[in-house]
Amino acid sequence: MSPLYARHKRTTLAIATAVAAGALLATGVSTSATAQTPAGSAAAKPLAAAPTALSAAARTTLIHDAQADAAQTAQEIGLGAKEKLVVKDVVKDADGTLHTRYERTYAGLPVLGGDLIVHTAKSGKTQGVTKAIKSALKPASLTPRITAAKAEKQAVSAAKTLGSTKTAADGARKVIWAGSGKPVLAYETIVGGFQDDGTPNQLHVITDAATGKKLYEYQGIETGTGKSLYSGTVALNTYQSTSYQLYDTTRGGHKTYNKAHGTSSTAGTLFTDADDVWGTGTASSSTSDQTAAVDAAYGAQTTWDFYKSTFGRSGIKNDGKAAYSRVHYGNQYVNAFWDDSCFCMTYGDGEGNVNPLTSLDVAGHEMSHGVTSNTAGLNYSGESGGLNEATSDIFGTGVEFFAANSNDVGDYLIGEEIDINGDGSPLRYMDKPSKDGGSADYWSSSVGSKDVHYSSGVANHFFYLLAEGSGAKTINGVSYNSPTYNGSTVTGIGRAKALQIWYKALTTYMTSTTNYKAARTATLNAASALYGSTSTEYKAVAAAWSAVNVA
Repeated sequence: MSPLYARHKRTTLAIATAVAAGALLATGVSTSATAQTPAGSAAAKPLAAAPTALSAAARTTLIHDAQADAAQTAQEIGLGAKEKLVVKDVVKDADGTLHTRYERTYAGLPVLGGDLIVHTAKSGKTQGVTKAIKSALKPASLTPRITAAKAEKQAVSAAKTLGSTKTAADGARKVIWAGSGKPVLAYETIVGGFQDDGTPNQLHVITDAATGKKLYEYQGIETGTGKSLYSGTVALNTYQSTSYQLYDTTRGGHKTYNKAHGTSSTAGTLFTDADDVWGTGTASSSTSDQTAAVDAAYGAQTTWDFYKSTFGRSGIKNDGKAAYSRVHYGNQYVNAFWDDSCFCMTYGDGEGNVNPLTSLDVAGHEMSHGVTSNTAGLNYSGESGGLNEATSDIFGTGVEFFAANSNDVGDYLIGEEIDINGDGSPLRYMDKPSKDGGSADYWSSSVGSKDVHYSSGVANHFFYLLAEGSGAKTINGVSYNSPTYNGSTVTGIGRAKALQIWYKALTTYMTSTTNYKAARTATLNAASALYGSTSTEYKAVAAAWSAVNVA
């Protein structure tokens, strides 16, 4: 679970894994909204290595077939006798190539950081394997020398050190930890409660089962017609029963719920209306206010359409099923977050309960955390955590440009509508991330020790340079001036191609432990597959990474 931003002692805040969805207030909500055409969408002719849209039935069949062959696949790629593969997802390219993502077990225990991707040609020949860890899985002993109770106690202590409150462990399970090099027997403990800003806590703490030493930790909460607050009057898909409901049956069944300032784990109450006219376009501290709900519903449907139109992806899990949204969470809660455990987006109402974090790029950011979780599964800590955050910023930006909404035009600014800083400034800047006061423009050996909302700057800067290039320019009325680490001039390839490269890298070449060096390799592999290893696009990817000091 990751909040929209992390609270620190300084006044400038950084956006976290959740992105606030644009507030939608519309007086006349239409019950059927047409799909929007993306601004700068990819060429109509599909690339051979681009993902192809799969029906839910076809995807299920591919996953079933891959699982049936998992034992043979494990043998073919050289796994040990105690190792088994569990299929997580299958991506099929237009040319028939399959990319099957697996998680691993060893002697029946889950292997954290042991995920891998097998790339198979249409002919059935294995073309290669991308692994999160290269070392052999041979833990010295499967008998722990500390108890699960001790591991839980240490995990709770770690959570309190990080500023969580009302912490309680939800049990410890025995695992193999392979995310830091040599695989070891460990315990994974999930600590609940709340973080210090009111965001629900879901801290995963990995403890060495032999020594009791903490090996790793990451946060499981990833932070995210009606008259909207941020996007003007918009068309919404609603459903009529005894009354109208904010229930979009055309996009996997997305529903928008009212938490009425509560913080429980329940969904809340489904928004309903008598005349199908939603919101006022003005925020209100009333828990019955529909405006934030309009923005959340609009953000969800626009994000769904962006992924479907741009990548052929049907929903967050690519299974045709929607997540759901919750608004009016907490009392003056200044954040938003994605939570895998409920498969939902949650939005606070901000200062005074009249500044909901429901802008369009925040909505796209939030739901993109779910996409990352169901593809590469980038661990939300260190460099992989920065890449996780950046992925949500990148696709949240893609959603905003895709919408082509004149009230919230596409830009490379994150959270510019929600005014969390109180001075009208954005949360983040992709062209020069350090403008927020904490994010990194370039890679260094210390980047991984930064909060993930700040280490994400390296990848955000890379994406901006890849899409738009370096130097001064104005896009949709916003001025940018992107520098480079090595003083080079980078020529962009356009946002549409940059999005295709990042998506393919995420879904077919990145794993849970991918760091910045590995992200460079993953995006070069993606550019090579899509456009060729001698293409302008491939060379631009290499140049953009070098420009942010990733070699």
